[in-house]
Amino acid sequence: MQIFCKTDIGRVRSSNQDAYFVKQLENGVVLAIVCDGMGGANAGNIASELAVKNISDYIIRSYRNGMDSSDIVRMLKNAVTSANIIIYDRSLKSPELSGMGTTAVAAVVTEDFAVISHVGDSRAYLISDKAEQITRDHSVVQSLIESGKLTQEEAKFHPRKNIITRAIGTEGEVTADFSEVTLKKGDSLLLCTDGLTNFVEPQDIYNIFKSADTADPAERLADLANRNGGGDNITVVAVTK
Repeated sequence: MQIFCKTDIGRVRSSNQDAYFVKQLENGVVLAIVCDGMGGANAGNIASELAVKNISDYIIRSYRNGMDSSDIVRMLKNAVTSANIIIYDRSLKSPELSGMGTTAVAAVVTEDFAVISHVGDSRAYLISDKAEQITRDHSVVQSLIESGKLTQEEAKFHPRKNIITRAIGTEGEVTADFSEVTLKKGDSLLLCTDGLTNFVEPQDIYNIFKSADTADPAERLADLANRNGGGDNITVVAVTK
């Protein structure tokens, strides 16, 4: 499997509050994590870094060759729960970190399938015959879309589009959602923050992955997000089978 990674501060923000982690485990299995922190001053940076570190540490300790998808779901769930406790406790002990939190999308990618866990509005896409969004945003606008009060087009410009309804570290408990996808030769799994998806359309994501002259899709996606405004930090991790 090929791995491509890129994080970029964008053209507007004064700091990069995204964080990511990628590592090959046993038998070529890939662990990938992308987080988008939130909070004043450095709090967002700390939340995303703590989440990446604690989720990755837990999975590296726990992963065993031959795990099936249900084993991986349990492992990811425990990893997210552990990270949530650590970040929440840290925010309670440090007034300057009060209220900090982070999104997280994490994937364990095997030769045949990928299991994805997510909290917040960082996303996973399967790039196959199209760029298909796997995850469902935990956000205010997604709830409005599902209730029929907002269209997809209206959601792009809604003033509350960046407000998420779940995050790691903001409360004592958190619920992650899980997805599983099958990967065939040539497919890619994309994990990214909203600094990409708010500025690059799914069709453009697909075109970049499938273009014959694309050597590094992560680099090209970040460049396109910046050309389209770069209004947020951009983080992209792609695993191609």
